[in-house]
Amino acid sequence: MTIATAGAERRAKIVSAWSFDVFDTFLLRACTTPDGVFERTYELSGISRTCPNVSASFVQHRIQAEARARRTAKDKRGTSEVHIDEVYSYFPFNLFGLTRRDLSLLVESEFAAEIELCRANPDMFRQYLDMNRAGHRVGFISDTYWDSDRLARLLRACRPGLTWDFLYASCDHGSGKSEALFAKYLANEGIDPSASFHVGDNDRADIKGAKRHGIRPRYYPQATAQLASKFQRETALFELLCHGAPSRLDHGARTLRRVVAARSAERSPAFHLGVTVLGPVLSAFDAFVARRCEEVAGPGRKVALGFLGRDGFLSHRIWQDLHGMSAAYVEINRRVSLIASADTIQPLVDLLSKVFKIDAPTFRDMVKIMPPKVAAFFAGCRGGIASGEELAEALPGLMDPAEIVALAAGLRARLLVYLRHAIPGFDDCTDLVLADLGYSGSVQKALRRIFDLEGIDIRLHGAYLMSLDDAFDDLAEQDSANGFVSDLVVTPHVKRMLIRNVALLEQACCSADGSVRDYDGRAVLREVNPRPAEQMALAAEIQAGALAFAQSAGDVARDHGLDPYAAPDVAARWCAATLARLLLLPDDDELALLGTLKHDVNLGTHALAPLRDERFVRDQITARGLSAACTAAAPPMWLAGSFAGLSPSYGYLYVLFGANRLPADVFEERPCGPVQVGLFRAGGDAALESVTVHRTGLGELRLRIPLSRTMAIAMIALPLAKFAPEGLLHGVTVQQGDDVRDAAESQDVVGIAAKSLVYAGIQQSGDHYRAESEDGCLLIPVAPITQEIAVYSVAITPLGSGRK
Repeated sequence: MTIATAGAERRAKIVSAWSFDVFDTFLLRACTTPDGVFERTYELSGISRTCPNVSASFVQHRIQAEARARRTAKDKRGTSEVHIDEVYSYFPFNLFGLTRRDLSLLVESEFAAEIELCRANPDMFRQYLDMNRAGHRVGFISDTYWDSDRLARLLRACRPGLTWDFLYASCDHGSGKSEALFAKYLANEGIDPSASFHVGDNDRADIKGAKRHGIRPRYYPQATAQLASKFQRETALFELLCHGAPSRLDHGARTLRRVVAARSAERSPAFHLGVTVLGPVLSAFDAFVARRCEEVAGPGRKVALGFLGRDGFLSHRIWQDLHGMSAAYVEINRRVSLIASADTIQPLVDLLSKVFKIDAPTFRDMVKIMPPKVAAFFAGCRGGIASGEELAEALPGLMDPAEIVALAAGLRARLLVYLRHAIPGFDDCTDLVLADLGYSGSVQKALRRIFDLEGIDIRLHGAYLMSLDDAFDDLAEQDSANGFVSDLVVTPHVKRMLIRNVALLEQACCSADGSVRDYDGRAVLREVNPRPAEQMALAAEIQAGALAFAQSAGDVARDHGLDPYAAPDVAARWCAATLARLLLLPDDDELALLGTLKHDVNLGTHALAPLRDERFVRDQITARGLSAACTAAAPPMWLAGSFAGLSPSYGYLYVLFGANRLPADVFEERPCGPVQVGLFRAGGDAALESVTVHRTGLGELRLRIPLSRTMAIAMIALPLAKFAPEGLLHGVTVQQGDDVRDAAESQDVVGIAAKSLVYAGIQQSGDHYRAESEDGCLLIPVAPITQEIAVYSVAITPLGSGRK
């Protein structure tokens, strides 16, 4: 009886509690990173008016001031905890046109920024109320330079009427959570640590600090390590591509992404990619399309919206989920629209000139007829295959323009039947908004010609995710076109880099159906979709993630008081950075997930082009140099992914080149001396030829050895021991042409198989080699030369005492 009574008394004395970290746990900030508060302080304090365009300097000086204040406090008081006034006492007032009398202005401006940017986390608030109703004591423990009075004001500003049992600010107690603050809290409040919990986002302070004092921790991270890494790359790209724009204030777009992503953390990598990248990008684009429709609307106007298939498939699904059935999905592509708009042969010539390769069956399927002269043209081509440029150049002499006019009239009539079915109220429509990924408005322009030929008075307005803005100068006066990511958001150089790599986005966004080739009444006649089933399944999973984000983002944004699309220019810049991060700086997991995808050419062919090809990029760098490799024409379709596949640093160099930030005098090659190369003919005759060794900005050595067909060289002997006795051999390539310059500039680079190279007097393991004697040579067999000149190129990274 005595034991039972003692146990009851002990349990009655147990005081359990739930403590919450404040910042990034109970309160979330509507900015990309916590120092977004400092960027907003720069604006609220008025410094942005007196010292414009220096927000980055202000933020860095604010961070440095805090660091100095903490170091000084540690030296003087043995603790790094400081109040906000101490922080600003180390701020360089004069630099920003201030005096020390303005210290309170900066403090109050920063506190106003906190109040403006902080929101109570609904998930944490519900847990807080649940614990309170369950009889636990509840309160807050925060490592902060805001004292408890200001911290209380901030909490109640974010959640009016909020009450608590305790509130501890580290600056008031001279100790943080990772030191003695938890101990003070337990002692002052009489809390039993074994029956208490602490919720926080910081592993060191909140989790390990709580455990050290016997408190049970609950980890609430803002983002996974992988997502945080993506965000870091994203911010770096934002600052590079959107230079000068505030990089931390995004109206809560990243906070929204973090919250939604946390709710789908257990799904597949493809689904997660849709949630964290594609969903946010296309949701922002959806808001842009809605604004475009509102801008077009007006008295007496009836506006219709159509999403262009196939690339507009996912955007249309998101629109349906968010706005209902108020838009059409219109399957019309460049090929169909250009042919249907033809009243001369020129549109067909323009179309064919963009085709890589084409044969007679493909031409017949595309144009629906096979004139005898065209058949004879293909019969005269090697293998019956011609380049699109060759066919485009010959076509005016192979076809009667009347044939094209008749062909176009028939396709145009069938297209209009389809449009009247696909777009309800088509004939009463005054304005048609065409939404698409982009880029130069070729379908919009072709539709304008079609409508003009048929006497249809409908204004056309393009709403494009990305636009090549210099392509819209020839729009009809009554029409318009706008890009969400326009040349006012990023520079034309950057835009072209994005579009050079946009095939990845197209594959992720497009429908699983084949491309349209014709119409039969209301029905769409499609090509066979050549993409493999596993690729379409992957795209479907990415799209499912994007749809999940779009479906939940609105509710989450309202719950958290976020408005990510409030400022269209801010939304566009972050959309560009989010998309650029995926297209230009993918991480290893994304390369593995997406690298096997292929792109269907979508011009009446069944060709599939690879997205990634690291060997292609390596050979281009070996043969032509880094800058030339950065401008290589497709394929591969995902050039940035191919660079990133070589290494993350190569990926970033490609981005710097596309942003016009890669100085040629740093990264291009410079001569560093000659070397004598042995040239052996088949009959055994040999000669020595002097070639120049070049050193690149990446520290590689590069040699180019030109050979003429008449020299009949069978083997090249490269004396590695003479100029690079130890190193990494990156590859040997060959290019051909009519002269040395033509060969050296050719993108048709052929890599020499490593197994065909002979190492004489050299130890070799993989790419690494080391000469065993002064006569050590690399023997390179010479293949038959089919043109006048062949240029063999060798790329080496020297190790040890290689040529400087």
